[in-house]
Amino acid sequence: MDGSEIVIQFSSQPRDFCAVRAAAEAAATAWQVDGSSAAMIQLALTEALANVTKHGYKGRTDRPICVRLAPAERDGRPGISITIEDECDGVDLRTIKSRPLDEVRPGGLGVHIIQETMDEVEYTRNPCGTGVRLRMCKFADAQERNEDR
Repeated sequence: MDGSEIVIQFSSQPRDFCAVRAAAEAAATAWQVDGSSAAMIQLALTEALANVTKHGYKGRTDRPICVRLAPAERDGRPGISITIEDECDGVDLRTIKSRPLDEVRPGGLGVHIIQETMDEVEYTRNPCGTGVRLRMCKFADAQERNEDR
């Protein structure tokens, strides 16, 4: 890994999310993450950004979001680390959880989707003092890596 990092700062405007997803897809490809893992990254990133806007910013589309993309590695498998930082007020980290899956109703599955599609997920306080930092990582599938050799 070359230690490079890509930093994207934008507003919580959903129309901007597609550019962030495209950057994450390009970075994952450059850092040798396989196609099926890249698709999961897209899904998790979309859910995370939607959660920031809908829940953290209460639908406001003019609030700051920072996404950091960096190469990662685990057990010799290349991957991508995605860190999303927001400035949401009053978010209790203990409340960030998936709803029970047996509750049949629309919505509320974003956290579950993120946890199921990514290999590492960690919510912490944003170091700036306000907001949340979500760090999630996805690593290339070991089986697909062996088939490529």
